[in-house]
Amino acid sequence: MTAEERRVPARGGRRMTWGDRDFEFPEQPVASLSDIDEFLEEGGGGGEGSRGSFSSEEGLEDDEEGEGSCNNAEESKKFWETQHQLLQGVLCRSSSTATRIRNATKVALKEVRAAGIPCGCRPSAAAADCRSCLMREVCVRLQSAGFNAAVCKSKWRSSSYMPSGEHTFLDVVDDSAGPKKGGVRVVIELNFRAEFVIARACGDYDRLVQRLPEVFVGKVERLQGVIKILCAAAKKCMKERKMHMGPWRKHRYMQAKWLGTCERTAPLALAGPPVIGFFSDGRRKPKASMLTLDLHEKLPDAHRTAVEVL
Repeated sequence: MTAEERRVPARGGRRMTWGDRDFEFPEQPVASLSDIDEFLEEGGGGGEGSRGSFSSEEGLEDDEEGEGSCNNAEESKKFWETQHQLLQGVLCRSSSTATRIRNATKVALKEVRAAGIPCGCRPSAAAADCRSCLMREVCVRLQSAGFNAAVCKSKWRSSSYMPSGEHTFLDVVDDSAGPKKGGVRVVIELNFRAEFVIARACGDYDRLVQRLPEVFVGKVERLQGVIKILCAAAKKCMKERKMHMGPWRKHRYMQAKWLGTCERTAPLALAGPPVIGFFSDGRRKPKASMLTLDLHEKLPDAHRTAVEVL
């Protein structure tokens, strides 16, 4: 652009000519320092006021999170209250058959603990402290009371959704209703509460487990209801504690313990004559020593030579 092409711009603006076209640029007002200070004080330009606006938005987000956690707390409280009510309803239901077997089981347990029967697995221990011996002694007494009792052993193979395992418990099959209706099966678990205990569980789950009976005696339908309630509670507890739920805590695994295929075995005392080394009631016989054996009575015709003991 030559010098002739430049023209004096109008007041308050600026005009430039390029070729045959004129371009006008209005003069922009220059901000003073006071204007800049006023702008910053009003919160413009990313100053402190701008940061204040972001903090207020963060405050709104915190309020939303707090409201969500409050809702979660209410939902959790409602869930545990519902589980307690469901469990109470299931435990209160009982039939006359299960009540008779429950009372007989209590009597059998008292007799075993009061008798001080030695353990058949460990001679230094008592049968009441050994799970297998305690089940055998209780089963013997239930059979003596006229019940079709047996020791049951369930066993299941490993699959894609649960590991293999096995479990031993008692059951009674009641055939008093007649062959047409079939037998009623009553499951007896002498250490029922411990089967649902979880390490580092939340307080709500622990309180739910404490409501379980130490000795469970009930029909299969009643046991199914208890398992369903406790497994749902265990899942909720693990989620709240942010812990992994092992497959042995899940519903299918717990059902396999008592409700899967099992083998019923009559206790040794009533299945036949006692084996060598045991009394008829299942107690282990004391071992004889050669030092206490009277050779004079056992071998009357044997030649004996007197030996002087110095």
